[in-house]
Amino acid sequence: MITISLDSSVPIHDQLVGEFRRLIAEGKLKVGDELPPVRQLAADLGVSLNTVARAYRGLTEAGLMSSGRGRGTVLISTVERKGQAQVEARKRVEISIANALADAKIAGLSLAMIEAIVEKQVEKYWKSM
Repeated sequence: MITISLDSSVPIHDQLVGEFRRLIAEGKLKVGDELPPVRQLAADLGVSLNTVARAYRGLTEAGLMSSGRGRGTVLISTVERKGQAQVEARKRVEISIANALADAKIAGLSLAMIEAIVEKQVEKYWKSM
């Protein structure tokens, strides 16, 4: 379900947040689904408890999850709260797209190939719309 790379240059916290966002976007996590307890996920992945807690906290602040002692962590929405979170999300997405396009250009991929990749990904995430 969740995979991270301890050798990646991407911080583990960011990898966790990205994995949860991917699972939500792909419909593999649905509203009402319970997430593993922080301690369990940290042990399963071999990472710090604080790293997992920080990822959960960020997703909770975005309005995607709800956590509470004795209640666990539950997915409460598949869309971030409106307002500042959307401004930050747009900036994050623009940076990610710019970095991906720069990587593609440096790798020598053609514009047609990139357009096909983008089209495939758009279809994957918005196919039900």
